Amino acid sequence: MGKISKDSQLENNLHYTFKDKTLLEQALTHRSFSSSNNERLEFVGDSILNYSVAHMLFIKFPHLPEGDLSRIRASLVNQETLSEIAHEINLGHYLRLGQGELKTKGYQRPSILSDALEAIFAAISIDSDFLAAEQVIQHFYTSRINTLNPEHIKDPKSLLQEKLQAQKIALPQYTIVEQSGEAHQQLFSIECSIPELNIKTTAKANSRKKAEQKAAHLALDKINPSSSETE
Repeated sequence: MGKISKDSQLENNLHYTFKDKTLLEQALTHRSFSSSNNERLEFVGDSILNYSVAHMLFIKFPHLPEGDLSRIRASLVNQETLSEIAHEINLGHYLRLGQGELKTKGYQRPSILSDALEAIFAAISIDSDFLAAEQVIQHFYTSRINTLNPEHIKDPKSLLQEKLQAQKIALPQYTIVEQSGEAHQQLFSIECSIPELNIKTTAKANSRKKAEQKAAHLALDKINPSSSETE
């Protein structure tokens, strides 16, 4: 992993230059590397990100109700989107990880990447001000929000629930089939069952929520093979 230089490529990718490089260094430090790590910064950065994206959506979609705005925001600030942005700026190359995380390629793990990115947003806010952090977030999210179709931002569980309610069918049951792995690397196997339609699907993911969404997606495909196009 590379050390941050005065004019690092990472800062170029962020479109922000730190006055206090130690803030950036802390934002890039995982708990496996040092007790002085990015967890507290990540806590602050999560709030900054949520507000900034909420503000952008509020302006972009003036007529959408709160529920729709919340759902769209959730799809934009989730681990998947954050790790995607992290890969775009090659964030993993700069992370400070302990030997164990290096061996298991922690610099590629979505949870580590997304936490570090949120920590960076907080570090920018502390280094300058909230507006500076918001501008960096806007840089990464403007094109994503401008190309959004609100009608397509419904998660599979919500879509499945709406479809079943429209047909007056009981809601699906989600059951943990298997749970394995260490606390920080757990794997969940979830079954989605719709008895009235004789449908059972199973999916695995590194969180219960993600596994449920994947299982719901598979159930939607069984009900209507083209349903995934409307997500």
